[in-house]
Amino acid sequence: MIRVLIADDHPVVRQGLRTFLDLQDDITVVAEAGDGAQAVELVGELCPDVLLLDLKMPVLDGLGALERLTGTATRIVVLTSVSDRSDVGPAMRAGASGFLYKDVDPSALVQAVRAVHGGQVLLAPEAAEAMLASPNGASGVSGPVPLTEREREVLSLIAAGRSNREIARSLAVAEKTVKTHVSNVLMKLGVQDRTQAALYAVRHGLG
Repeated sequence: MIRVLIADDHPVVRQGLRTFLDLQDDITVVAEAGDGAQAVELVGELCPDVLLLDLKMPVLDGLGALERLTGTATRIVVLTSVSDRSDVGPAMRAGASGFLYKDVDPSALVQAVRAVHGGQVLLAPEAAEAMLASPNGASGVSGPVPLTEREREVLSLIAAGRSNREIARSLAVAEKTVKTHVSNVLMKLGVQDRTQAALYAVRHGLG
């Protein structure tokens, strides 16, 4: 059962999300928060698997909550109505595992919760484009990069949220070898971390 916390300052939005998510056999909403500070407190108390987090909230906004939740086991999906694409990069760099807009199809939202819980990074198409277009976005290159076949396999597994140890097991190679491949992939893509590499993979159909 995937345990979800909803953080949004609009009660009607929270109720709508709770009603739909609770209909799923594998998802349960454990609590609701009306502001970012309350969300941080409830994550500490309940350790939910996934937090659906609005950006514009009183007391503490979504970005502030993300920064305070760095290092927690809870996977965080930003769910916002704000169309300002400049929020995407800071949210992902602060630790979000997903970035969606509130006009997302309900069934797609459910799939997003499951995907993020499973370790994947997921962005709305507009959010992915914003990351790619930003100076600190998903890639320092504009087009496909000539990766080796093994590097493409490693990148695909990174996009699926796999750790180095899991990638090593999947490919039947040493973990040290995987670390070398990951370093090479990041260097070739011109990115600084695995999240940005995953975004590149999604953008270019390698995930």
